[in-house]
Amino acid sequence: MHPLLPSLAAALLYLGVTAYQGLRVRQRVKPNKLLIGVFGALALFFHGGSLFMQLHATQGLALDFFNASSLIAFAVILITLLACLRIPVENLLLLLMPLGALTAMLAQLMPAGTVQPIDEEPGILAHILLSIVAYGLLTIAVLQALLLLLQDHQLKHKHPSGLIKNFPPLQTMESLLFGFLWAGWILLSLSLFSGWLFFEDLFAQHLVHKTLLSCLAWVVFGVLLWGRHQLGWRGHKAIRWTLAGFCLLMLAYFGSKLVREFILHI
Repeated sequence: MHPLLPSLAAALLYLGVTAYQGLRVRQRVKPNKLLIGVFGALALFFHGGSLFMQLHATQGLALDFFNASSLIAFAVILITLLACLRIPVENLLLLLMPLGALTAMLAQLMPAGTVQPIDEEPGILAHILLSIVAYGLLTIAVLQALLLLLQDHQLKHKHPSGLIKNFPPLQTMESLLFGFLWAGWILLSLSLFSGWLFFEDLFAQHLVHKTLLSCLAWVVFGVLLWGRHQLGWRGHKAIRWTLAGFCLLMLAYFGSKLVREFILHI
């Protein structure tokens, strides 16, 4: 089977769930969580199938820019759907499902960048897995921060929309944000440690920018978590630090990957 077919099925399911959830929110009616979960899981099944075929199209993992984007989107949606079983984060799916549809299709339709397939040694695979899950959790954290900012703004101006009325209380939203930040920061720490352990030289020419920016992001998130614990940081200050750390992290991975594959061709 060509990987385009499951990618197309995944994209249609993602967009269908988004349309359903958006319509219910607009009507100020709570969406059916089970329905979202079932069709979201089905979309992930097709997305995962297309990713498996795409990543193993060559010897080693073909983890170019668009495949990596699709893989991280898959991980983010999977984590969010699993989190929905215990905590009220289904509103994040309104932002994540279209992202899943977009990345699944781009991975199939866009030309691959010039990237060497990655050796599938267990240590390197563990590093990749830790990195992807860390990026996924921190992506959820930054989306949670943006929704928290929107919620705070609308509550202050006393114009809550249908989406905001479906949100948990502000304090719960903030607690969820820091829960995701803690989990993401711990996994990012493990990812950096595993990279140091399994790569011969993390400061080689093709890795130096990624390493330095990832370390800076790790410091920013670490300072934010320290500030929360020691100084009680919250609200807009916490959101600004979250966005700063996320921007550094995305530059570390996607920025360096984009430049290497499509500009420098190395």
